[in-house]
Amino acid sequence: MTAEELEALLAGAEETDRLEFKGPMSWHKHTLAKDILALANVQDGGTIVIGIEDETLVRQGVTVEQSDTYVADHMRDQIAEYADPEVRFSVRKPTDHNGLRYVVIQVASFETLPVICKKDGPDVEKGSVYFRSPAAKPQSARISNSTDMRRVVERSVAKRWAELQQIGLAAAPAGPAHDYDQELGGL
Repeated sequence: MTAEELEALLAGAEETDRLEFKGPMSWHKHTLAKDILALANVQDGGTIVIGIEDETLVRQGVTVEQSDTYVADHMRDQIAEYADPEVRFSVRKPTDHNGLRYVVIQVASFETLPVICKKDGPDVEKGSVYFRSPAAKPQSARISNSTDMRRVVERSVAKRWAELQQIGLAAAPAGPAHDYDQELGGL
């Protein structure tokens, strides 16, 4: 991620269902596990920016020592303890135009099945599905209503259907111009 891409992401930004800010901190799986699991269940995934105070949105950046604790392979191993199926994410360490360093974690949306927490932790509960609702205050939380659950389930069904079509195990939907009466030939 370039400084320009970071500036574009941060320009006038506020937390949303796809964007989470965290103040300066070192990596610890317990601090970010819930956010990573939740963003994996959001359409198109989401981004966590470390180095922005989440209440005031003041840019603080992170120290080199804090930044060095974000090692992608190590992070993936630790998050894998909590995620079923696995969560895909990348870690970038850009600087802004003022020279402040940030850590940006870009979390991909689940591939076919929603991510379920498979292990209890200080801030997560085994068997729970975490999500960031576009209709509520931006926060990572356990799904607690039918609307959010439907959003996740419907996306999963659509992704699975597309996957089955791709490998030829499901028929493609007929186009709107298809005339089934003509196909029957007057039977």
